[in-house]
Amino acid sequence: MIELKTLSRESIPSALEKAHRYRLLNEPHEAESICLDILEVAPGHQEALITLLLALTDNFSNELSPSYQRALEVAKLLSNLHCKAYYTGIIYERRAKAHLRQGGPGSGNVAHAWFTKALEAFDQAMQTCGPDNQDAVLRWNSCARIINTHPGVKPNDAPDPEMFLDSFETPH
Repeated sequence: MIELKTLSRESIPSALEKAHRYRLLNEPHEAESICLDILEVAPGHQEALITLLLALTDNFSNELSPSYQRALEVAKLLSNLHCKAYYTGIIYERRAKAHLRQGGPGSGNVAHAWFTKALEAFDQAMQTCGPDNQDAVLRWNSCARIINTHPGVKPNDAPDPEMFLDSFETPH
């Protein structure tokens, strides 16, 4: 196994900037790697955790299962209750969108269930943010608009819609 090199603490700001740039270039694996390097020398670094979480969600279309589980684990490491709720909502929203893009029978029902979970998380985030931070409101409205304007995104008529959802933990 090849031994990894250790990032210097002084280079964390520029490394974070590179991780953000790689996300913009649609290279989530590069951003993920950089965040892991940062977290190796600065465990619990909140901006690196958030960037890692977002990089993992960027990859939902390619590999939903491992990326989704890892993103949830990262969300649990966030120290702020508002951030936990908000970023958990983003995980659910991006999972809903991945199901919608995937298409196929029942994909609109599955997407609706995940959008509903996202709305719940964003609602929780709205309760803990100040009037100058309306990010959760903006995300809520985006999810609501998708539900309202896409006829295929609707509740499942089956008696147990939870069968499509993985275990759900409310962020605290």
